[in-house]
Amino acid sequence: MIQGFKETYKEVVQAILPLTVAVLVIMLLFIGVDLGLVITFLKGAIFVILGMGLFLMGVKLGMLPIGEAIGADLPQHGSVIFIVVIAFLLSFMATVAEPDVRVLSTMIESVSDNGIPRNMLILSIALGVGFFVAASMLRIIYGIPLKHMLFVGYLIVILLSFFTPIEYLAISYDSGGVTTGPVTVPVILALGLGISSVLKGKSELSESFGLIGLASLGPILSLMILGIISH
Repeated sequence: MIQGFKETYKEVVQAILPLTVAVLVIMLLFIGVDLGLVITFLKGAIFVILGMGLFLMGVKLGMLPIGEAIGADLPQHGSVIFIVVIAFLLSFMATVAEPDVRVLSTMIESVSDNGIPRNMLILSIALGVGFFVAASMLRIIYGIPLKHMLFVGYLIVILLSFFTPIEYLAISYDSGGVTTGPVTVPVILALGLGISSVLKGKSELSESFGLIGLASLGPILSLMILGIISH
Protein backbone atom coordinates (compact mmCIF):
# COMPACT_ATOMS: atom_id res chain seq x y z
CA MET A 1 0.00 0.00 0.00
CA ILE A 2 2.74 2.48 1.03
CA GLN A 3 4.81 1.56 -2.03
CA GLY A 4 1.74 2.11 -4.18
CA PHE A 5 1.29 5.61 -2.75
CA LYS A 6 4.94 6.43 -3.40
CA GLU A 7 4.79 5.28 -7.02
CA THR A 8 1.52 7.11 -7.64
CA TYR A 9 2.75 10.40 -6.21
CA LYS A 10 6.02 10.05 -8.11
CA GLU A 11 4.05 9.78 -11.35
CA VAL A 12 1.84 12.73 -10.41
CA VAL A 13 4.81 14.95 -9.56
CA GLN A 14 6.53 14.02 -12.83
CA ALA A 15 3.36 15.00 -14.70
CA ILE A 16 2.53 18.23 -12.84
CA LEU A 17 5.98 19.67 -12.08
CA PRO A 18 7.03 20.52 -15.67
CA LEU A 19 3.73 22.32 -16.29
CA THR A 20 4.06 24.19 -12.99
CA VAL A 21 7.59 25.34 -13.83
CA ALA A 22 6.53 26.42 -17.33
CA VAL A 23 3.63 28.49 -15.99
CA LEU A 24 5.88 30.08 -13.34
CA VAL A 25 8.45 31.06 -15.96
CA ILE A 26 5.75 32.66 -18.12
CA MET A 27 4.23 34.44 -15.12
CA LEU A 28 7.53 35.83 -13.84
CA LEU A 29 9.39 36.62 -17.07
CA PHE A 30 6.68 37.58 -19.55
CA ILE A 31 3.60 38.67 -17.61
CA GLY A 32 5.11 40.12 -14.45
CA VAL A 33 2.43 39.15 -11.94
CA ASP A 34 2.66 40.06 -8.27
CA LEU A 35 4.09 37.77 -5.61
CA GLY A 36 0.69 37.08 -4.05
CA LEU A 37 -0.64 35.54 -7.26
CA VAL A 38 2.48 33.40 -7.61
CA ILE A 39 2.04 32.06 -4.07
CA THR A 40 -1.62 31.35 -4.74
CA PHE A 41 -0.68 29.44 -7.89
CA LEU A 42 1.93 27.37 -6.01
CA LYS A 43 -0.63 26.51 -3.32
CA GLY A 44 -3.03 25.41 -6.03
CA ALA A 45 -0.33 23.24 -7.66
CA ILE A 46 0.33 21.52 -4.33
CA PHE A 47 -3.37 20.82 -3.84
CA VAL A 48 -3.58 19.46 -7.40
CA ILE A 49 -0.72 17.05 -6.71
CA LEU A 50 -2.21 15.90 -3.40
CA GLY A 51 -5.72 15.55 -4.84
CA MET A 52 -4.68 13.80 -8.04
CA GLY A 53 -2.52 11.35 -6.12
CA LEU A 54 -5.38 10.41 -3.81
CA PHE A 55 -7.77 10.16 -6.74
CA LEU A 56 -5.49 7.85 -8.72
CA MET A 57 -5.01 5.62 -5.69
CA GLY A 58 -8.78 5.44 -5.37
CA VAL A 59 -9.02 4.42 -9.02
CA LYS A 60 -6.39 1.69 -8.60
CA LEU A 61 -7.77 0.35 -5.33
CA GLY A 62 -11.49 0.70 -5.95
CA MET A 63 -12.77 1.66 -9.40
CA LEU A 64 -10.66 -0.68 -11.53
CA PRO A 65 -11.16 -3.83 -9.42
CA ILE A 66 -14.91 -3.30 -8.98
CA GLY A 67 -15.31 -2.51 -12.69
CA GLU A 68 -13.55 -5.72 -13.68
CA ALA A 69 -15.55 -7.70 -11.10
CA ILE A 70 -18.86 -6.35 -12.42
CA GLY A 71 -17.78 -6.98 -16.02
CA ALA A 72 -16.76 -10.56 -15.23
CA ASP A 73 -20.03 -11.25 -13.41
CA LEU A 74 -22.42 -9.86 -16.04
CA PRO A 75 -22.04 -12.71 -18.58
CA GLN A 76 -22.85 -15.22 -15.82
CA HIS A 77 -26.47 -14.04 -15.90
CA GLY A 78 -26.86 -15.34 -19.43
CA SER A 79 -28.76 -12.30 -20.67
CA VAL A 80 -27.40 -9.99 -23.35
CA ILE A 81 -30.07 -7.41 -22.53
CA PHE A 82 -28.97 -7.39 -18.87
CA ILE A 83 -25.34 -6.81 -19.90
CA VAL A 84 -26.29 -3.97 -22.24
CA VAL A 85 -28.54 -2.24 -19.69
CA ILE A 86 -25.96 -2.41 -16.87
CA ALA A 87 -23.18 -1.20 -19.20
CA PHE A 88 -25.37 1.71 -20.28
CA LEU A 89 -26.24 2.70 -16.70
CA LEU A 90 -22.67 2.49 -15.39
CA SER A 91 -21.17 4.48 -18.26
CA PHE A 92 -24.03 7.02 -18.12
CA MET A 93 -23.51 7.68 -14.41
CA ALA A 94 -19.72 7.75 -14.74
CA THR A 95 -20.03 10.40 -17.46
CA VAL A 96 -22.40 12.51 -15.35
CA ALA A 97 -19.78 12.40 -12.57
CA GLU A 98 -16.89 13.16 -14.95
CA PRO A 99 -15.17 16.44 -13.89
CA ASP A 100 -14.07 17.22 -17.46
CA VAL A 101 -17.66 17.10 -18.68
CA ARG A 102 -18.80 19.49 -15.95
CA VAL A 103 -15.97 21.92 -16.70
CA LEU A 104 -16.90 21.94 -20.40
CA SER A 105 -20.61 22.40 -19.72
CA THR A 106 -19.92 25.25 -17.27
CA MET A 107 -17.69 27.08 -19.75
CA ILE A 108 -20.19 26.65 -22.59
CA GLU A 109 -23.02 27.92 -20.42
CA SER A 110 -21.00 30.99 -19.41
CA VAL A 111 -20.11 32.04 -22.97
CA SER A 112 -23.53 31.26 -24.44
CA ASP A 113 -25.33 33.47 -21.90
CA ASN A 114 -27.32 30.44 -20.71
CA GLY A 115 -28.48 29.86 -24.28
CA ILE A 116 -27.30 26.24 -24.09
CA PRO A 117 -28.48 24.73 -20.78
CA ARG A 118 -25.71 23.10 -18.75
CA ASN A 119 -27.81 20.15 -17.55
CA MET A 120 -29.01 19.45 -21.09
CA LEU A 121 -25.41 19.28 -22.28
CA ILE A 122 -24.37 16.89 -19.51
CA LEU A 123 -27.39 14.68 -20.13
CA SER A 124 -26.77 14.59 -23.89
CA ILE A 125 -23.09 13.71 -23.45
CA ALA A 126 -23.90 11.00 -20.91
CA LEU A 127 -26.59 9.49 -23.14
CA GLY A 128 -24.17 9.38 -26.06
CA VAL A 129 -21.47 7.66 -24.03
CA GLY A 130 -23.94 5.21 -22.51
CA PHE A 131 -25.37 4.23 -25.89
CA PHE A 132 -21.98 3.59 -27.47
CA VAL A 133 -20.60 1.69 -24.48
CA ALA A 134 -23.68 -0.54 -24.64
CA ALA A 135 -23.03 -0.99 -28.37
CA SER A 136 -19.40 -1.83 -27.54
CA MET A 137 -20.54 -4.62 -25.25
CA LEU A 138 -22.54 -6.07 -28.15
CA ARG A 139 -19.42 -5.78 -30.30
CA ILE A 140 -17.43 -7.84 -27.78
CA ILE A 141 -20.16 -10.46 -27.40
CA TYR A 142 -20.86 -10.92 -31.11
CA GLY A 143 -17.33 -10.32 -32.37
CA ILE A 144 -18.13 -7.32 -34.57
CA PRO A 145 -14.89 -5.81 -35.99
CA LEU A 146 -13.97 -2.52 -34.34
CA LYS A 147 -13.04 -0.90 -37.66
CA HIS A 148 -16.54 -1.47 -39.02
CA MET A 149 -18.19 0.30 -36.10
CA LEU A 150 -15.71 3.17 -36.24
CA PHE A 151 -16.19 3.55 -39.98
CA VAL A 152 -19.98 3.68 -39.72
CA GLY A 153 -19.86 5.97 -36.68
CA TYR A 154 -17.55 8.55 -38.22
CA LEU A 155 -19.39 8.38 -41.53
CA ILE A 156 -22.56 9.41 -39.71
CA VAL A 157 -20.61 12.17 -37.91
CA ILE A 158 -19.36 13.55 -41.24
CA LEU A 159 -22.85 13.49 -42.75
CA LEU A 160 -24.43 15.19 -39.72
CA SER A 161 -21.73 17.88 -39.82
CA PHE A 162 -23.44 19.36 -42.89
CA PHE A 163 -26.71 19.84 -41.00
CA THR A 164 -25.54 20.75 -37.48
CA PRO A 165 -25.62 24.45 -36.44
CA ILE A 166 -22.11 25.86 -36.31
CA GLU A 167 -22.14 26.55 -32.55
CA TYR A 168 -23.16 22.96 -31.80
CA LEU A 169 -20.68 21.56 -34.31
CA ALA A 170 -17.69 22.98 -32.43
CA ILE A 171 -19.05 21.88 -29.06
CA SER A 172 -19.80 18.38 -30.36
CA TYR A 173 -16.20 17.61 -31.28
CA ASP A 174 -14.89 18.98 -27.96
CA SER A 175 -17.40 16.86 -26.05
CA GLY A 176 -15.85 13.72 -27.51
CA GLY A 177 -12.55 14.63 -25.89
CA VAL A 178 -13.81 15.40 -22.40
CA THR A 179 -15.33 11.94 -22.01
CA THR A 180 -11.82 10.46 -21.88
CA GLY A 181 -11.41 11.72 -18.32
CA PRO A 182 -10.22 10.14 -15.05
CA VAL A 183 -13.65 8.83 -14.02
CA THR A 184 -15.11 7.53 -17.27
CA VAL A 185 -12.03 5.80 -18.69
CA PRO A 186 -11.30 3.44 -15.74
CA VAL A 187 -14.95 2.39 -15.51
CA ILE A 188 -15.35 1.67 -19.23
CA LEU A 189 -12.00 -0.09 -19.66
CA ALA A 190 -12.43 -2.20 -16.52
CA LEU A 191 -15.93 -3.19 -17.64
CA GLY A 192 -14.65 -4.27 -21.04
CA LEU A 193 -11.73 -6.19 -19.53
CA GLY A 194 -14.04 -8.01 -17.14
CA ILE A 195 -16.50 -9.07 -19.83
CA SER A 196 -13.89 -10.17 -22.37
CA SER A 197 -11.94 -12.11 -19.72
CA VAL A 198 -14.80 -14.57 -19.09
CA LEU A 199 -16.06 -15.00 -22.66
CA LYS A 200 -14.50 -18.00 -24.38
CA GLY A 201 -12.45 -17.27 -27.46
CA LYS A 202 -12.19 -13.55 -26.68
CA SER A 203 -8.87 -11.74 -26.41
CA GLU A 204 -8.72 -9.21 -23.59
CA LEU A 205 -6.18 -7.17 -25.54
CA SER A 206 -8.08 -6.90 -28.81
CA GLU A 207 -11.65 -6.92 -27.50
CA SER A 208 -11.55 -4.71 -24.40
CA PHE A 209 -9.56 -1.87 -25.95
CA GLY A 210 -11.07 0.50 -28.46
CA LEU A 211 -14.00 1.10 -26.11
CA ILE A 212 -12.91 4.67 -25.38
CA GLY A 213 -12.61 5.42 -29.08
CA LEU A 214 -16.17 4.23 -29.61
CA ALA A 215 -17.44 5.92 -26.46
CA SER A 216 -16.07 9.29 -27.60
CA LEU A 217 -18.23 9.03 -30.72
CA GLY A 218 -21.39 9.08 -28.62
CA PRO A 219 -21.24 12.67 -27.34
CA ILE A 220 -20.33 13.98 -30.81
CA LEU A 221 -23.40 12.40 -32.34
CA SER A 222 -25.75 13.18 -29.46
CA LEU A 223 -24.85 16.89 -29.41
CA MET A 224 -25.10 17.11 -33.19
CA ILE A 225 -28.59 15.64 -33.01
CA LEU A 226 -29.44 18.00 -30.14
CA GLY A 227 -28.29 20.97 -32.23
CA ILE A 228 -30.35 19.87 -35.22
CA ILE A 229 -33.47 19.32 -33.10
CA SER A 230 -33.12 22.59 -31.18
CA HIS A 231 -32.88 24.56 -34.40
